Amino acid sequence: MKRRDLLKGSLIAGAALAAPARLLAATVAPGTPRDRTLFALAKRELDRAGDAIWKRDIVGIADFGLHSAKPRFHFVNLDRGEVQSYHVSHGSGSDPQHDGWLKQFSNTEGSNATSRGAYVTWEWYKGRYGTSVRLGGLDETNNAALQRYIVMHRADYAEPSHIERWGRLGRSTGCFAMGEEQFRIALMHLSGGRLLYADSLGLEEDGSIQPVPELARIERQPLDLLQRPATSAF
Repeated sequence: MKRRDLLKGSLIAGAALAAPARLLAATVAPGTPRDRTLFALAKRELDRAGDAIWKRDIVGIADFGLHSAKPRFHFVNLDRGEVQSYHVSHGSGSDPQHDGWLKQFSNTEGSNATSRGAYVTWEWYKGRYGTSVRLGGLDETNNAALQRYIVMHRADYAEPSHIERWGRLGRSTGCFAMGEEQFRIALMHLSGGRLLYADSLGLEEDGSIQPVPELARIERQPLDLLQRPATSAF
């Protein structure tokens, strides 16, 4: 996508600046235990990604260690020292019981599962779900994202009203699906060369760690911000 097209698209996404507060977003004051962990994680992943990321002001962190009814997609604004959290769906292959808990990650084509790892956000395009953001997987655990068509997009099953009715979000085919108004904010915050990181962290608002439910035996990466898994492809 040409730079002028990105600039043109940003005018469309500018409506996000006037988005209503009814998006079930949770804005947390800087300095909370969860914020400190998220900021440290965002900086760690930016350092690890290096030149693969060319916009370093905001990092998206999807915490699939929390139930889908909870705001678990965090916009970590390093310039403003703010964290805003919204809902995001995980893949059906990661939750075959459809109970709202992610149970496994996969990078396999046809798995319909969510992949763990760091992504770079690329250009906008018009797809099955309207405007979507193409993603590039930067780890061995998600480097098939492009051929799997793993993207960010909006979906009816990711609307907050779906939680009100069913107690959980619907499932994607491995994509990062959000409600319409929330996705407009994502277009503004994360498109065009920013970092998106997905993992099972289980970080609650108070900084505590959500225990892995018995039904979801997902292996979590340790929150040691000085170490990285051996699967890095950078």
